[in-house]
Amino acid sequence: MNKIVKNAAILTAITLISGLLLGIVYEITKDPIAQAQDAAKKEAWQAVFPEASLDDFEPMEVDADAAEAVVGELGVQATVDEVCSVGDTGYIVTVTDAEGYGGNIQITVGITSDGTVNGISILSISETAGLGMRATEPEFYTQYEGVQTEKFVVSKDGGDGEPIDALSGATITSRAVTGAVNTALGYFSSVLL
Repeated sequence: MNKIVKNAAILTAITLISGLLLGIVYEITKDPIAQAQDAAKKEAWQAVFPEASLDDFEPMEVDADAAEAVVGELGVQATVDEVCSVGDTGYIVTVTDAEGYGGNIQITVGITSDGTVNGISILSISETAGLGMRATEPEFYTQYEGVQTEKFVVSKDGGDGEPIDALSGATITSRAVTGAVNTALGYFSSVLL
């Protein structure tokens, strides 16, 4: 009995010390992580609207009801995370699609005032190396750029919309990126246009 109490006390002490150390590490790394995420976000904004200065980007409130309606209409598992206006040039819509092969894919889509996709930038992706990760290569994502359409479709799936060639061996990733871009376009046309 005495040995059980002693072992329980040792485990309790180890747990308390470990928890305290984790809390300290969290507090130390919280601000640098937030700064790195903010820098990555602003870099993505500049990537989709390279002609704009950082002062041109004005964050806007996301209309959650409209975003939910767009997602429901498209039949995707996505969320509109952030929206910014870019002066009179257009808008930035950041979307997370949960249907990637490796999980969430978060992208920033730049849409000009006339509804043309100015560019996309991938903020977060964890797809299979050599397959789905090729979505980060210009050969894939530039297919969306400079196109004015209501909707994109992965060409092998067919349907109405501007066709996008899927990544070989990574159709799920191609569909997720396309779903995220379509969510941004849908949000733009229902709220920002």
